Amino acid sequence: SAELCLLPALTALFPPLPGPGGPGSAEVGLGALPAELRAAVRALVGDLDALFTTLGLREESFAVGALSRVVAAELASYAPARNRRRMATSKASIVFVDRTLDLAGAVGHHGDNLAEKILSVLPKLPGHKTDVMVNMAELTALQTADETCSIIAPGCLSQPNDPAAKALWESFMNLKQKEAVMEARRHLVEAASRENLPIKMSMGRVTPEQLSSYIQLFRNNLKALENHCGLLQLVVATVQTLKHPQTSKWDNFLAFERLLLQTIGESEMTGVLNQLLPMIKSYSERTKDDYTCEDFLVLLVYMYSVVGEIKSGKELDAAEKEVKKALVKAICDEPAPSPLLQKIT
Repeated sequence: SAELCLLPALTALFPPLPGPGGPGSAEVGLGALPAELRAAVRALVGDLDALFTTLGLREESFAVGALSRVVAAELASYAPARNRRRMATSKASIVFVDRTLDLAGAVGHHGDNLAEKILSVLPKLPGHKTDVMVNMAELTALQTADETCSIIAPGCLSQPNDPAAKALWESFMNLKQKEAVMEARRHLVEAASRENLPIKMSMGRVTPEQLSSYIQLFRNNLKALENHCGLLQLVVATVQTLKHPQTSKWDNFLAFERLLLQTIGESEMTGVLNQLLPMIKSYSERTKDDYTCEDFLVLLVYMYSVVGEIKSGKELDAAEKEVKKALVKAICDEPAPSPLLQKIT
């Protein structure tokens, strides 16, 4: 039902592809897709078939959304898959869901999760989509004010050979932020105790400065650094995320989204837009705490996704016109538009 509520708003963003019977998304087949997307669908179907072959599965497919129906139909008619289904001994159900049916989920800032914040604010590890670069200068005697210092190889989140680091990363994903940083402190204290480092356990709230002071104990002990390198990388990532200016903005996003969900209705959309208007500032007017053009695009996508279909009216039209005008001015005033803004414009 939530997905059905989003459909009217999404139809404007993603008009259905023309099918043999007219512009209806239900009629779209693989042949109606661009060549690049057709190749991607076929590759996905091949990968899924290989996975199900390895697992010995005979699947029953369900689809929600136009592209999902294309993928499910292609899998159903895939010749190797037909042969596999005849031989497979186990059953499974697979549900394909178009991600565009949940734009609010894709652009929302969900809950109080440390892992998601780390993955969002730290720079991406080159060549990787889901890992980040952790600045390791804090673990060295190198003194530099350059945050992009590339003399030292960056750390990362993937630590498959360190049981403590793996356990801590699971805490980051599964616990609330407050509990996760307490786990980071506990792991650090245990590691320091094993290495006989002079650590003083403190109770109460965990701060980035406290974690940094614990990390400093390992800095001049090469053996301790080597033994706990994976764990230290995760804790350094935590410190850098908690200190990052984008983290406070994340919390502002989350607060705005929660407030919106509590108050939004057809009659209140005009009020929300009017509240948003003075927050849209050009580059020369913005401080580091203000929203950028990309931030506003994310907020607008979230707002229009959660409210569903909106009845137009003079007040709403006027409010939307003012927001458009302010946003266009802000985008045009950007001295160096980001790749995303360049792509949109």
